[in-house]
Amino acid sequence: MTTIYLIRHGHAEGNYYRRCHSWHNGLLTHRGRAQLQLLERRFDGVHIDAVYSSDLYRAMSTAGAIYRPRNLTLRVDPDLREIGAGVWEDVPWGQLLHDHRDSLAAFLRCDPDWHIEGSERFAQVRARIQRAVQRIAAAHPNQTVAAVSHGCAIKTGLSAWLGMGVEDIGQIPLPDNTAVAKLEVEDGQVKVVYYNDNSHLGSLAVPAQAPGRDYALSGVEANGLRYAPLPLPQEEARYLSAREDGWQADLGSLSGFDGPALASQAAQAASQDPDSVLLALLGDTPVGILQMDWQRDAGQGVGWISFLYMFPEFRKKGLSVQLLGQAVCGGRAMGRPHLRVCCPPGSQVARSFFSAHGFTAKVGSDILEKYIGLEL
Repeated sequence: MTTIYLIRHGHAEGNYYRRCHSWHNGLLTHRGRAQLQLLERRFDGVHIDAVYSSDLYRAMSTAGAIYRPRNLTLRVDPDLREIGAGVWEDVPWGQLLHDHRDSLAAFLRCDPDWHIEGSERFAQVRARIQRAVQRIAAAHPNQTVAAVSHGCAIKTGLSAWLGMGVEDIGQIPLPDNTAVAKLEVEDGQVKVVYYNDNSHLGSLAVPAQAPGRDYALSGVEANGLRYAPLPLPQEEARYLSAREDGWQADLGSLSGFDGPALASQAAQAASQDPDSVLLALLGDTPVGILQMDWQRDAGQGVGWISFLYMFPEFRKKGLSVQLLGQAVCGGRAMGRPHLRVCCPPGSQVARSFFSAHGFTAKVGSDILEKYIGLEL
């Protein structure tokens, strides 16, 4: 008999920035790295003969909590990947809700008929994760293996091993990040000993969603942002009001504020690239503004955040990180491994926000920088 611990990856950027990251690569978040410490502790003293993961960064990074302490070699199996989302990859969930509500609802309830351009079907994912488990078991008879995979992929496999039809995949709760399923495989038969076990996470655990209710879609409605170019100069009044409020809130006064110069810079940037000045929307309600400067220091692999702003009524609701995620994912797509932002002397709100999200100050400078390259 082979024992396999099937583990979901730690909390990752797609979870945090609320974007569709299926085959799209992203890093673990601070929360995800904390989960890894608890996962390592959970398996402390458990004999493991081999460690596998999908070939995606968030899974391989999670596997490090198990293979590194044991000096094992990580074995990569693409059949452990998440469901492929085709043309939806790296699109914000809020944008998918706005553009493809019915299709998104079908995806979130794991409808076996769901399919979009370039995607897999749930039945395909179910078949390949079963193949992966059987292949791993055949390679490790009478051994114990850890394998790191992804939420939807694990759900599809569990549905098969629990004797459920493909139409019932949605009845299985999405596993928490780093939640563990224990499988016993013998003579080609898979026994599920337990699944969705996140007991090692303590206060970091997220309760499982009850099957039969569309929590996921309502969650996107509640906090999934989308983005649209801010038309300038038509929206100059809105833009200037936001810049003035942001300046006042961050620095405590309007000393040094030059509205016309800022508006002119934004209009010029928008004329060159409409996506450089974006209005963030919750549904159809404006909630913030993100302005990027992709021209400055482009040769150094840098993208500059010129302005990241939330309208007052939408602050302290956990939404602002999605604007940062838009900057991060945009920078990676353009091959910019560094993001920078200028926080002038006296800056409190901005400096605190960016520091909390991994930006560090360059010595003797008002510039904060974050490395966003993909590395394990």
